[in-house]
Amino acid sequence: MTKPEILSPAGDFECLNSAVKFGADAVFLAGKNFGMRTASANFDNESLKKACDFAHENNVKVHLACNTLPRVYETDELPEFLKFAQDAGVDAFIVADVGVMELAKKCAPNVALHVSTQAGVTNHLTANTLYNLGASRVVLARELSLDEIATLRAKTPQELEIETFVHGAMCVSFSGRCLISSYMTGRDANRGDCAQPCRWKYHLFEENREGQYFPVEENGQGTFLYNSRDLCMIEHIPELVKAGISSFKIEGRAKSSYYTAVITNAYRHAVDGYMKNHGDFKLPRWILEETEKISHREYNTGFYFGGEPGQVTGNGGYIRNYDVVAFCEKSNGNTAEITQRNKFSVGDTLDILPPDGIPFNTECLELENIYGEKVSSAPHAMEKLNMICTKTIPAESFIRRKRD
Repeated sequence: MTKPEILSPAGDFECLNSAVKFGADAVFLAGKNFGMRTASANFDNESLKKACDFAHENNVKVHLACNTLPRVYETDELPEFLKFAQDAGVDAFIVADVGVMELAKKCAPNVALHVSTQAGVTNHLTANTLYNLGASRVVLARELSLDEIATLRAKTPQELEIETFVHGAMCVSFSGRCLISSYMTGRDANRGDCAQPCRWKYHLFEENREGQYFPVEENGQGTFLYNSRDLCMIEHIPELVKAGISSFKIEGRAKSSYYTAVITNAYRHAVDGYMKNHGDFKLPRWILEETEKISHREYNTGFYFGGEPGQVTGNGGYIRNYDVVAFCEKSNGNTAEITQRNKFSVGDTLDILPPDGIPFNTECLELENIYGEKVSSAPHAMEKLNMICTKTIPAESFIRRKRD
């Protein structure tokens, strides 16, 4: 068995740091143009070079999303963008457009080509064609089952890597090619600017009764017709590996550094545990529990086991069981120098995610502000504090509290 790559999202440098520190083998990110997530901070030319240097210093590869479907007037900027990315040290381009793929081969021949899920690769015929065109990896459409993936793997060259999404938000549309946002808001999802109208609530109007709506509802808030569940395959690492998947991709370039840290860490430990003991592997309960400590929609296993996951029609909200209350900047014994993120108080039980990734609990015994004054709580955003706890909190730990 080949050990799969853990591929983590990096919407900005803080997320990149979390991905690297918590175990990613590779990250995917975007420049200021041609990436499918304009809501992320992304990387300008200077920060892209720094990102590549930082990642490579830590033996992490950088995959650059160049996966929009560019219009004619945008293509003039592509050659310079691709050449710069190669010079910056990018390891692979993620592309959805065959024309962009051909241009990349000419302008940046030293950069590997990964074909995006946006291309909708669902069979070995397409995968082999793309391989013959120069692709070293295909990111499969999310609609494939494990059996279909295994068959595709068997009918393609072993040199062609196969990447699939294993965790995160799912799009209501086939392979992410959606027109709802463009139609309703003028923001084109296929050029990275999705307004996520699939998460909105909807009511029904009758054609001849203008202004009169009829509720089509699961609750008083309306019906969330297109609201997809979130994907979570943490309990199915053996099946994913046996299907021949080369890279486990974690969705979330528009999400926080905390999300990146938690989910990267969970899959890192799960994969490492399975590869060390695949004959008698049982997922440790703490790893599964970690996936519940981020903000998420109802989880499901997507299309991996056949069928389709359906939508969450009763609500459009997230499940939030934990809050990040602080980040540990420095540590000296049981005293931690922290930056506050959400309110917490002396006496609270805190859940710590340290850089080694093994969570533990400790109690907040004392808080002191920058003036040396004892305080009973930390209500001020980004406030610097000293905190004394029952256990040592390592530097660069995320500090969480379970919601009441």
